[in-house]
Amino acid sequence: MSLKVGDVVEVLGAQEILSTLDERGELDELPFMPEMLRYCGQRMTVHKVAHKLCDSITHTGLRRMARAVHLTGARCDGSAHGGCQTACSLYWKEDWLRKIEPGRLAPRRTPAEGKPNLPLLVSATTRGADPDGQARYACQATEILRAAPICMPVLSLSQYVTDVRTGNVGPLLALRGFLVGVFNRVQVESRKRLPRWLLFRGGRDWGFLNPGRPGKTPTATLNLQPGELVRIRPRSDIEATLDDNLRNRGMSFDEEMAHFCGRTARVLARVDRCIDERTGRMLHLANPCIVLEGVVCLGRFNVNCPREFVPFWREIWLERVPVNEHA
Repeated sequence: MSLKVGDVVEVLGAQEILSTLDERGELDELPFMPEMLRYCGQRMTVHKVAHKLCDSITHTGLRRMARAVHLTGARCDGSAHGGCQTACSLYWKEDWLRKIEPGRLAPRRTPAEGKPNLPLLVSATTRGADPDGQARYACQATEILRAAPICMPVLSLSQYVTDVRTGNVGPLLALRGFLVGVFNRVQVESRKRLPRWLLFRGGRDWGFLNPGRPGKTPTATLNLQPGELVRIRPRSDIEATLDDNLRNRGMSFDEEMAHFCGRTARVLARVDRCIDERTGRMLHLANPCIVLEGVVCLGRFNVNCPREFVPFWREIWLERVPVNEHA
């Protein structure tokens, strides 16, 4: 369909989508998940064309995805995956969508349409259980390397053309993404081949976050609740809470998150569980993290990846905004 950002599409009915799936409930190795059923029959807008994505499992860089898009507001609520709170942006294959031309009337739907009993999809949400009885889940995030098996080199210029042609980003952001991507690639190679004293800015990626010291990192408890207004602390304050791997008690902080330092946002949710994409196991966070409204990874330091992860924030990286400042 050659979809572009802003195109209006209609999600097909559940039975129509089911007919495109194999015996594992997948199309081109990409699962269609029970959480997606509630969108069946709805008209939605293409938010980003998902022609590439960041490999968050083995960290090999970008992967190529075929004939898929992200739709505005369509995120996984984790209801069929143990209440996972990662809120991933769902992938939609073009085969599951119908492009709506301007002026076309919406079809009349029955209330039950798009919500039949689909045991195939439910059974595909788990891979069984570990010896300790803990379930191992399967979802679009855990299976993403099968759905996008081909690596996409930074120097593959066609990706930047596609970014602009589809409307994912404008020409200047595409150029910036290319330059940052090349710089980071050079830094990676220099870290492998050069002595430390010859490295530019310590061999760090663009954004040049300063790592902390090895060992235990500090923590703070603010007991933030949904709806509260917070300010993301200055970058230097957050860097002081990190270890030498840019982590605070196992939670990473990166250049994409540093982009939001100093900004205010409302707390959307407290997160205490999420699925480990590598293993499929549910992780229960000893120190709950915070999700902020409207704060997502923009891909500015990752070659304009359109995946838009929702970053998790430690409370020590945030501060309440006094009532008199936003009254």
